[in-house]
Amino acid sequence: MIQFSRMTFAAFGILAASSAFDAAQADPYRWCADYTVLGGIGARNCYFVTWDQCRAAVSGVGGMCVENLFYDGNDTTSSQPARRAKPRK
Repeated sequence: MIQFSRMTFAAFGILAASSAFDAAQADPYRWCADYTVLGGIGARNCYFVTWDQCRAAVSGVGGMCVENLFYDGNDTTSSQPARRAKPRK
């Protein structure tokens, strides 16, 4: 009985410690360059915001661009300029 309570206490401790971390974030990059060849050997690079960036990466080396399954819809670039503090008068 003592073993069970120690195991339970340890499990709750691990659960509490893991909940203190931030939740996992989905990937902000929409496009992946897939360099896989026949037979399933290859690689995937999922660091492209636009389809044109991905196409430029695979141009000349082969591969294709596919949508990132982990894309969360958040933009990695901001269309608004950075805010600047107003000068004091």
